[in-house]
Amino acid sequence: MKSLGAAGGLIGRPVERIEDAGLLTGRGRYIDDLPVRRDTAHLAILRSPHAHAEVRAISTAAALALPGVFAVLTGEDVARLTRSMTVGVKANVECWPIARDRVRYVGEPVALVVAENRYVAEDALDLIEVEYETLTAVVDPEKALAADAPVLHPSLGTNLINERSFGYGDPEAAFATAAHRISIRIAYPRNSCTPIETYGVIAEYDPAEDAYDVTANFQGPFSIHAVIARALNVPGNRMRLRTPPDSGGSFGIKQGVFPYVILAAVAARVAGRPVKWIEDRLEHLTASVSATNRVTTLEAAVTPEGQITALNWDQLEDCGAHLRAPEPATLYRMHGNMTGAYAIRNVAIRNRVVLTNKTPTGLNRGFGGPQIYFALERLVHKIADELRLDPLDVIRRNLVPGDAFPYRTATGGLLDSGDYQTAIDRACAEGGLETLRQRRAIARAEGRLYGIGFAAVVEPSVSNMGYITTVLSPDERKKAGPKNGAQSVATIAIDPLGSVTVKVASVPQGQGHRTVLAQVVAERLGLSMEAVRVNTELDTSRDAWSIASGNYASRFAAAVAGAASLAAGRIRERLAAIAATQLNITSENVDFRDGKVLDRNNPDNALSFARVAASSHWAPGTLPDGTDQTIHETVFWTPEQLEAPTATDGINSSLCHGFIFDICGVEIDRTTGQVRIDHYVTMHDCGRILHPGMVEGQVRGGFAQAVGAALYEEYAYGGDGSFLTGTLADYLIPTVMETPEPLVLHHETPSPFTPLGAKGVGEGNCMSTPVCIANAVADALGIEDVQLPLSPSRITGWRHGEERPPSKPLDAKPAATGASGERMLTGSGSAEVSATREAVWAMLLDPNTLKAIIPGAHEVRKVSDTHFRAEVTLGIGPVKGRYRADIRLSDMVEPEAVTLAGGTEGALGSGRGTGRVTLTETTNGTRIDYRYEAAIGGKVASVGGRLLDGAARVVIGQFFQALARHAGGAPSLANGLIQRLMAPFRRRG
Repeated sequence: MKSLGAAGGLIGRPVERIEDAGLLTGRGRYIDDLPVRRDTAHLAILRSPHAHAEVRAISTAAALALPGVFAVLTGEDVARLTRSMTVGVKANVECWPIARDRVRYVGEPVALVVAENRYVAEDALDLIEVEYETLTAVVDPEKALAADAPVLHPSLGTNLINERSFGYGDPEAAFATAAHRISIRIAYPRNSCTPIETYGVIAEYDPAEDAYDVTANFQGPFSIHAVIARALNVPGNRMRLRTPPDSGGSFGIKQGVFPYVILAAVAARVAGRPVKWIEDRLEHLTASVSATNRVTTLEAAVTPEGQITALNWDQLEDCGAHLRAPEPATLYRMHGNMTGAYAIRNVAIRNRVVLTNKTPTGLNRGFGGPQIYFALERLVHKIADELRLDPLDVIRRNLVPGDAFPYRTATGGLLDSGDYQTAIDRACAEGGLETLRQRRAIARAEGRLYGIGFAAVVEPSVSNMGYITTVLSPDERKKAGPKNGAQSVATIAIDPLGSVTVKVASVPQGQGHRTVLAQVVAERLGLSMEAVRVNTELDTSRDAWSIASGNYASRFAAAVAGAASLAAGRIRERLAAIAATQLNITSENVDFRDGKVLDRNNPDNALSFARVAASSHWAPGTLPDGTDQTIHETVFWTPEQLEAPTATDGINSSLCHGFIFDICGVEIDRTTGQVRIDHYVTMHDCGRILHPGMVEGQVRGGFAQAVGAALYEEYAYGGDGSFLTGTLADYLIPTVMETPEPLVLHHETPSPFTPLGAKGVGEGNCMSTPVCIANAVADALGIEDVQLPLSPSRITGWRHGEERPPSKPLDAKPAATGASGERMLTGSGSAEVSATREAVWAMLLDPNTLKAIIPGAHEVRKVSDTHFRAEVTLGIGPVKGRYRADIRLSDMVEPEAVTLAGGTEGALGSGRGTGRVTLTETTNGTRIDYRYEAAIGGKVASVGGRLLDGAARVVIGQFFQALARHAGGAPSLANGLIQRLMAPFRRRG
């Protein structure tokens, strides 16, 4: 690193990142890189293939008998050593990290295996037998509220776990007198920010102390530490939680690792040794956390000029199968600024939280913001369309005036600073809006689809810990006691040689904590950055922290770096008093510069910083009277503006409020429906910029993830609750090739509420960009309703409507759909073998023969003369998995006919069906006729219909080909169908 002194100040300069040297040369230390004890075992998790089912029985004996396995745990085993996790609202429902009597989403943990390595642990999972009784699943939040909807938690008696209504100002009067009432309905989908590094936990239990020591790539908030300790039935001081030095990204997702912290800790206790678990990518996509999906109906009372006088929000939040802490944070995080950047004084809100058979949700970059602003900014554009106004004029007409800050919103938020009008004017001028409008006019004249969209959003940062209590009524809050604030902590330590170390309770996820903190502290103490070392590993048993600690809600620059600045300032004051006595000057004349403490009026009168700083170590008796030591200073800072919710439900849910204004120009391919972002401008006011390069990186990173949310990404579920986007081939993430280069602009209005004047900047584009692109697409297509993601198929449907039926009927009938979204398959065929009926009959009932001829069979066991169980591995297109089959025989007429019925089950799906096999004697042997009906669910059912139908025929063809070989003759495959299907496989061989 270059030597960077304090000349001209370090804050605000794009200095070289301290972190990069190690990360770019492969010397990062992530959780999977950390050393562990030699006796550390590895954890694997058996997960539910069903979205909704009763767990009737679990057999673990075979898994436990496998050499190398130390322990196998079920939900009941875990429950005996823990208690239910904290639920986010007061409700008669429990929340366990592992299923007990019922599974409620695909991927929910069902059993744990601890073994000498991950390979043995995974093998043992295949030996665990679980008997399920499937139940009807519900994945649509609106259908989950129906009177006849299946209830996920019988103790709750409903899927509606919380409902609250709020009123601010006089919305009823505003709507009653409104010239126009304009509304919009939005179904915002689930998506996730998908970090490169997945979850990881290393857990150890000390029976002598009844204490746990856990290392996890958890990001906070550390209020979750209390949730973990309570679940493990230990005091907080016996639940040590540590974090690794580096993290491969999080974007909020790693808040959701805490249920696995509990599971790994219990597994370590039972196994009697440390346990390590690293989540794989399939597990992460299926069962970590995602953003919530939300159904919003938003209505505005509007004047003829486009002034919005009132808003009426109706929000239905889908939090998945369990309401895990800190949810419903996503729904309430934005409560203080439900009017966005607009001065709207009358607001009505109805919030409902519903449970469905989907993965539980959690924090995700921008959490709560994308759902709010997609509805609000789409509504603003709809108002402009209906009133035949320019959307930019409607935005400007409703903005909070520049002279109104700090501005108290109708719902209680306190917008700290801003100049929204000027920021928009600059964005339009410097971003080339007029040129973009000319480009649109030319494109449309040529018959091309081109549109322009805008978005104006307020980006909150430094969350008030009390905002989540707004989910409670005022009386409930009064009983529970007030909760508020956003405490940040930083420690400055000076060693005997005068070297400075900074310690903060914020876990970096790639943002550059070490660099920015070194800048801030070095500038305050007049040092070079090399003289300051920053430690960002967190250890709850040794470090200063609070429940608000952690890296979330864009709180680092505003709160954490601010706390470090305050700590350095206190040390500086005491050092100035010490130096003043040694330099024979007053402390007001002491300056800190270039590693020296000197007389501001006589720079030659100076001492080295190290000498003055080390005085508390070497000569504490020489410190001036009334001057405390300079060895160690810890600051806990919480802003006074973050108060508890008021009796009327007003809440300043965040301390800082940045501003973003985006302009987007898109062109849509008429043939393919592909959206191309032609020009994108994003203007940011994030207060005082501490490091321009890292702010640029935060903006561009958020923009890239927002492009994914707008155009590609959606967590999709089948009607039976099966998760359909469980691989990166199904869940599409944009690369640099799909992400355009945005023009990033800045307009600084420092926050008066933070020590450094900084605000958050990491999440804003995840809030603004999806709706900005959607507004541009709506403008290009001239349509009102748009839904994310804006995929080519969806856009083509909007342009051309539903696909018309073919002019001539197709030979093949469309596949039927079974219960709960299952896909129905039917088929029939025949084959001839050169063996007698009696011989073929005997083969069909012999488990050894069946194992040899069933494709992919690992084992076939004969339970009784009419009951068989098998383990098979099958692949269908890109989907391959291991399945457990249960087959029963009936209607047996030996050796003429038999009916087979049963089901299969595996991590990638399930199936059930029946088939009739008939044996007819022929001149050359036996003709086998068969017909079948099957229902396929889960991941497998998402494979294209023709591929699935064809694959079923191939598998059946392979079966009869193998049967023919076993019978001593070649098959004669009727109609040549299976012969043709099998030809490519034979050619590959």
